[in-house]
Amino acid sequence: MTQWSMRISAYAERLLQGLDTIDWTDSLKESQRNWIGKSVGASVTFNVISNDTLSAVEGSRQIDVFTTRPDTIFGVSFMTLAPEHEFVSQITTPEQKEAVDAYILATAKRSERDRMADVKTISGAFTGAYAEHPFTKEPIPVWIGDYVLAGYGTGAVMSVPCGDERDYAFAKHFNIPIINIFEGVDISESAFSDKDKTVIGNSDFLNGMNYKKATKRAIYELEQIGQGEGKTNYRLRDAVFSRQRYWGEPFPVYYVDGMPQMIDAANLPIKLPEVEKYLPTETGEPPLGNATVWAWDTNKNEVVSNDLIDNETIHPLELNTMPGWAGSSWYFNRYMDASNTEVFASKEALNYWKDVDLYIGGSEHATGHLLYSRFWQKFLFDKGAVPVDEFAKKLINQGMILGTSAFVYRRISYLKIDDKGLNRWHPIKHKPVFKSFNSNFKLDESFIDKEAEDDLLEWLMSELPVLHSLKLKQIFGDDPLIIDTLNSMKNEEIIEFMRDKIEFQFVKLHADVSFVNASNELDVEAFKNWREEYKNAEFITEENETFKVSREVEKMSKSKYNVVNPDNIVKDYGADSLRLYEMFLGPLEQYKPWNTAGITGVHSFLKKMWKLYADDNGLKVTDAAASKDALKTLHKTIKKVQEDIENFSFNTSVSTFMIAVNELTAQKCTSKEILEPLLVLISPYAPHIAEELWNQLGHNESITTAPFPEFDASHLVESSKNYPISFNGKMRFTLELPLDMSKDDIEKTVLAHEKTQEQLQGRTPKKVIVVPGKIVNIVG
Repeated sequence: MTQWSMRISAYAERLLQGLDTIDWTDSLKESQRNWIGKSVGASVTFNVISNDTLSAVEGSRQIDVFTTRPDTIFGVSFMTLAPEHEFVSQITTPEQKEAVDAYILATAKRSERDRMADVKTISGAFTGAYAEHPFTKEPIPVWIGDYVLAGYGTGAVMSVPCGDERDYAFAKHFNIPIINIFEGVDISESAFSDKDKTVIGNSDFLNGMNYKKATKRAIYELEQIGQGEGKTNYRLRDAVFSRQRYWGEPFPVYYVDGMPQMIDAANLPIKLPEVEKYLPTETGEPPLGNATVWAWDTNKNEVVSNDLIDNETIHPLELNTMPGWAGSSWYFNRYMDASNTEVFASKEALNYWKDVDLYIGGSEHATGHLLYSRFWQKFLFDKGAVPVDEFAKKLINQGMILGTSAFVYRRISYLKIDDKGLNRWHPIKHKPVFKSFNSNFKLDESFIDKEAEDDLLEWLMSELPVLHSLKLKQIFGDDPLIIDTLNSMKNEEIIEFMRDKIEFQFVKLHADVSFVNASNELDVEAFKNWREEYKNAEFITEENETFKVSREVEKMSKSKYNVVNPDNIVKDYGADSLRLYEMFLGPLEQYKPWNTAGITGVHSFLKKMWKLYADDNGLKVTDAAASKDALKTLHKTIKKVQEDIENFSFNTSVSTFMIAVNELTAQKCTSKEILEPLLVLISPYAPHIAEELWNQLGHNESITTAPFPEFDASHLVESSKNYPISFNGKMRFTLELPLDMSKDDIEKTVLAHEKTQEQLQGRTPKKVIVVPGKIVNIVG
């Protein structure tokens, strides 16, 4: 299929180098480096030795290979081509044609992914052809093998079994010689691939050299004889940019005699036409093939009816559309000037905003959207359309919020029948039976339950009048062994036959979490009404107990029925409670399990914060001067929250707010000097409650316009110490004293205190131990 593609491969090296200039996570950078897959080595040319087959097809051939280990070139004992390589059919000898064709046919049934993943299966076929070693001029057999992929490198490898495990296994399997070119290394059991410890031997002019020196010398010698050169390869492939669907940006392309022509930019945009259906045409063309007005008039420069196509001035338009990443790769630049109808963003806007300061997104986009966006930005930069060539300075991968799934346990009934010495298990389709979960629950273990067996047989007895023929298949399925066996029996014989052959298992099934309360109790009626098949289900519980489910943390997903609807949380607790709780769950980068029960604590905190500002009589904030303790609480909160925001540690900010509200409540603080700055601090975290209180405090402007409070370290400097006063090691009372008080003055003040005199009762202490800033201990 002819498709458009984007030449992202042309930007491979710049995409690699650019990773060193941006503050992105190391794991994401590594994912992109691996995807780009830079390999530095050499391109080596092997001449195929002429034979009768080659003489019939334009003479000799050259096979080019890319290798990262040109230092091992004297260890080449065979070559391997991908089965799809274009030369295979040309160099295969008549004697080997049948075997090669059969192997190619078998390989065609396997995907590239399967071939890459399968390292155990060794297969291949000899083409009958030989290539000439560039230096020794010895003949090298040419094989094909499915571990070589046509899409990577040149689709051919020089096989060095002494230095590569797959080549080693291939050579062992097909009895191909293995040449040892490593000094002091035993390769009798496996290949040797440690580049750092390599010392080359048995390799003519490379003898005695290490990996780096041998690589440089090998490339130099290959260039001297015209059979190779240094080369860098990339795994990155050009990205297909066509989609065979209706939605998506249309390509501004029309066709003249089958050749694509671009519509001039002055005549853009062209818009998708109306179509009756969004399915491909009956002849397999994309949905735009159904459009009746989808042709380009080169005189009028407009889209016209297909009926007017004359292939002179009116021509068919492209039927493919662009993929989603045509828009998602640059939308952030449009945000800079979204209302501009002339260009995607003005020079002024682009020069002001430049790039994204902080991008928060999932690591699953590492080799898709995030790589495409970097490529797109570099292209736009080269065209002079944007001022910077990286679109985001800093990127953080946020952790996923996990769901807490609920599980019920369904009892499955089986008939266990001997079939020629083997146990055959036949599921019995019976009404669903569920068992309440407890700590002793055993899953997936077969068991015999006489009471359950009696219930099942009793149910079958009630079905006896209609048990045969169709009913048998409804209960036991289509297995001919059981159907034939039971069909030959009378009804009573069926019951006797089944007795003592019934066994059970439990299987774990997801239940919708909306049916489960905080105590893990299932709303049985809601569960029954959930699905038609559960309407008459039986639920087994312990005596006088409710039906309980088990819980597990999993990825939040509709298929697991553990998705929490945020609308319901907002309805019950408010948007600020939801917002705060999500931040309180844990560090931004970590995966975090959701627990709806935990949101009540955050909701209670917001109510407590409200009471700091207002009571039943309304607002209670005053113009009273702030106390020293209140100023200390405020400024340590400013300091911590500022640090947390800079470090994206939002969960610890929420903890800090809780501590601050508790301390200010205990201090009975009503000072506007304290409570206004506190409100500004919390406004990014709980914007709705903060905005409301800010308005009630008399501000007409939004709290978002208020300046961030400034930290004053002087309020955190301690001027006094609350000393614990101990007698013979036991603390009896505390006494607040200035921190700059001398040791002697501390001792005099403590001894003169009435509580000390009360403890001593006229005795003179043997010793007074004073540790300034810490403790006072009176002995004796």
